[in-house]
Amino acid sequence: MTWILIAAFIVAFLVYQLSVSTSFSPLARIPGPKTFALTKFKLAYEDYKGTRTRKINALHHQYGPVVRIGPSEVTFNSTSAVRAIYGAGSGFERTGFYHMFEVYGRKNMFSFATTKQHGERKKLFAHAYAKSAMLKGQNAQMVEQKVKLYMDLLERDGGKSEIFSTLHYFSLDTITEFLYGSFGKTACLEGQRQDCALIGDIIDIARRKLSWYAVHFPHFTEWLYSRTGVTGCIAKRFYPMQMPTTYSGIRLHALKATQKYASASASAKASTSALISRLWSHHHSQKPNGLDDLDIASECADHLLAGIDTTSDTLMFLIWALSRPENRQFQDKLIEEVCNIPEDSLDSNAIPKVENSDKLSYLDAVIKETLRLYAPLPGSEPRSLPTATIIDGYTIPPGTVVSISPYALHRNPDVFKNPMKFNPDRWLDPCANLAEMKKWFWAFSSGGRMCIGMHLAMAEMTTLVAAIYRKYRTTPMGDFDTVSPGITGRYEVFYDDTCSRMREHECQIEFTPH
Repeated sequence: MTWILIAAFIVAFLVYQLSVSTSFSPLARIPGPKTFALTKFKLAYEDYKGTRTRKINALHHQYGPVVRIGPSEVTFNSTSAVRAIYGAGSGFERTGFYHMFEVYGRKNMFSFATTKQHGERKKLFAHAYAKSAMLKGQNAQMVEQKVKLYMDLLERDGGKSEIFSTLHYFSLDTITEFLYGSFGKTACLEGQRQDCALIGDIIDIARRKLSWYAVHFPHFTEWLYSRTGVTGCIAKRFYPMQMPTTYSGIRLHALKATQKYASASASAKASTSALISRLWSHHHSQKPNGLDDLDIASECADHLLAGIDTTSDTLMFLIWALSRPENRQFQDKLIEEVCNIPEDSLDSNAIPKVENSDKLSYLDAVIKETLRLYAPLPGSEPRSLPTATIIDGYTIPPGTVVSISPYALHRNPDVFKNPMKFNPDRWLDPCANLAEMKKWFWAFSSGGRMCIGMHLAMAEMTTLVAAIYRKYRTTPMGDFDTVSPGITGRYEVFYDDTCSRMREHECQIEFTPH
C-alpha cells in the first residue's frame, strides 16, 4: 500500500509540474516538447549523450525559431534574437555556466557575468588584439615565423602528418609567445617534447564527462575533487576524469610563466611587448586598486586556453575538407590564388606576409565556409536578464536562460543553400544574398563580448593556409576520405554530419609538393 501511495504521489507531482510548466508559466506560449518544459534534466540528458546542439537544431526545424527547452530555458534561431540578446547594450549577462572557465579561483574577462565587469577588464588590453596590431609589426612577424616552423615540421615528417596534433602545436606556440614572450613561449614545432606533452589532457576524451558534471553538478564536482586522505582515495573511484584534469598542465605552465615574469627585473619586463606586460602596467604595484598576480595569471591563462583549440580545430577541418576528393575543385582554386602571390608579398623565408594573406578573397571564402560548417564553438551561448523582456514576440520572464548556437544559425536552409555541403564558392556568388548570409554568420559571436582574439586567429589561419597551398596539394590518408575528424566541444563531439563515421582527435593528411 505504501508503494502505491508513493507512486501515486510521484505521478500527481509530475502531472502538477506539467500543468504548471505548460499552462501557467509565462513561457507556456512558446512551442516545444512538453517533456523539456517539465524538467531541466531532459536537456541535461541530451548533454550527457553529447547530442544537445544537434537536438536543439532539430527542435528548431520542428517547432520554429523560438523553442522552449526547459522549465525556464528558451533557445532562439534568428538574427533579431541575436541583436536582442547579444547586441551592445542588451543588458543580458552570462549565466553560472561560465563559472567553469574561472582559473586559479579568479574570474577573468570570459567568466565575468556582468557586462560592466567584462568591459572594464577588456579595455585594459583590447588594443593589443586590434586588427592593425596583427597585420604588421612584431605580431605579424611572429605569426610568419611560426608558419615557417610548421612548414619545416611538415618537411621533416616527409609530408605525412597527423594534423590534429601538429596544428595544436602551431596554435600553442603562437598564443604562448603572444601572451608571455620569452617568459613562457613554447617550442612544440621545434620538437620540445615537454611542451608537446601539454596538449595531452586536451586529447583525453574524459574531459567531456568532467564538463558535464561541472555544469550540472558544480558543487558536488568541486567537493569530489577536494577530498583528501581515505575519503580522497574513495572519491577517486568516482572522478568524471582522473587527475590531471583537463588543461591542468597548460594552467600550470601559464602560472609558472606569470611567476617568472613577476620575478623578473624591471629592465627584463620592459624588454617584451607581450600581452602580460600590458596587464602588468595595471598591477596593484603600479596602480591603486589594480590587479594582483593571480588576476593577471587568470586572465592570461584564459586567453591561452581560448587560443589553442579554436584556431587549430578550424585549420584541421579546413585542410581535411579541402583534401576530400569531392572538394578538389575548391583546393584547385585556392592553389591558383596563393600561387599568384607576388614575390614582394613574401617574407625573407618565402612565407606569405600576414598583411597580404589577409587580402586573398578566395582564401577568405574558404575560411568563412569552414567556420560556417565547423564553428570552433558551435554550441549554445547562455545568457539571462534580471528583468522581463520581449524577444521575437514572446515575453521572457526575469532569470530565464536564453541562448543561440552558431550550429543552428549556420544551417538555416533559407539562408544557406544546401547548408550541409562544404562550398566556399557560395561566399563569392554574385547571385547569392551575401548580405543576409553575413547576418547569419556568427562564428565569432557579436556585440561587446564577441571573440577578442578574432584578428589573431585570422592572421594565423590565412598565413598558414596560404603557405601550405603555395607548396603542397593535400589528400586524406587511410580512410579519412570518408571518415570525419572529431573535436571535443564542452560535453559534445563535433564532426562532419554527412559522414557516417568519425574519429575523435585524429586527422591523417598527406602533403604532396605541386
